[in-house]
Amino acid sequence: MATPVPTNTSVLSGPSQSSPPSMPLSQQIGIAILVIAFVFGFPGNLFVVWSVLCRVRRRSVTCLLILNLAVADALVLLSAPLFLRYLAGGRGWEFGSAMCKTVHYLCCVNMYASIYLICLMSMDRWLAVTKPFVSQRLRTKKRLLSIMFGIWVMAFLMALPMPFYRSVWPIRPGVPIYLCKPYHWDSNAHKTFQYLSETILGFLLPYTFVLFCYISVIHRLRSAMFQRKGRGNFLILLIIAAFTVFWLPYHIINILQVIGVMQGSSSSILEAAIVARPNVTAFAFLSSSVNPVLYVFAGSSHIRQAGLGFMAKLFEGTNSESASTRSSRGSNAESSVFTKLSVKLSRKGDDRREETPGGENETMADMHNRDEMKTLTTLH
Repeated sequence: MATPVPTNTSVLSGPSQSSPPSMPLSQQIGIAILVIAFVFGFPGNLFVVWSVLCRVRRRSVTCLLILNLAVADALVLLSAPLFLRYLAGGRGWEFGSAMCKTVHYLCCVNMYASIYLICLMSMDRWLAVTKPFVSQRLRTKKRLLSIMFGIWVMAFLMALPMPFYRSVWPIRPGVPIYLCKPYHWDSNAHKTFQYLSETILGFLLPYTFVLFCYISVIHRLRSAMFQRKGRGNFLILLIIAAFTVFWLPYHIINILQVIGVMQGSSSSILEAAIVARPNVTAFAFLSSSVNPVLYVFAGSSHIRQAGLGFMAKLFEGTNSESASTRSSRGSNAESSVFTKLSVKLSRKGDDRREETPGGENETMADMHNRDEMKTLTTLH
């Protein structure tokens, strides 16, 4: 993931006797986006963390995943003041090469962690609706924490190339003003690898999985027993939609830049992608601040009743909805299975009584029937 960089290097030339040059529009847009993201997103995500940890009495799988999303977003928004100083300070990147690499690395970790946490949300919904018995066995707190830990480890590993593709360079020889900018050793192969790996691993593959899960869920919900739309489903769909809106332009530019690199340095596609990259990157930064806003709208009906605890009410609703979905699905499946087994056992019993007139054989047949019923009940 890249970040907005000053497009007019004359702004970074330091103090001069003449009036300072005007800031380009794209740079002003980048500053505005970063201010909005930080002002609304950072306290908003901290409020989500507080709501889950301090106000939610029983945390569902969805609730714990929302907590992890909020932590990831709050951490990446801590870098916003650095980028604001970079864009608006007129002194270039003042925080050194290590910080340049670190903040971009954390932004990339956030991208991977967010999409794979969304994948886990989608898989949880898919299992709860389509495979309720499997869902009940798998939905243990220990297993969930292990999977989330694995997602974080995977995100940190997948983002490892990012520090190698960022470096600090002087704005021009002899001028002690630096830019934190992409660095690919003048290699088209490195550019192609970075942009394609980000888009394939950070969007195409996980998003295909998310679509599969929700197409399956929607297909299942069309049956008569699932006409009620769950609050948890609605909340997760909002999160998925927001991630798509803010990240899709960034990944489109990644693909266009790869196409441009293949066409050559004179490619108009490459030039357009390079020009558009700072703006779509700043737009993607907003994804870290939008989720708390979505929760406010989704939980607005609880504000008057619960006050500051309205998000806790919203998140607790995802727990009750998920449980009722699994219970409804499971009870219907269980009822069908037990009905079939009862018929089967009654027929077996009649057949055995006809074939075994002796009392001892009849008793053994009844014991066999009870064993079959006991075996099935243990599966529930």
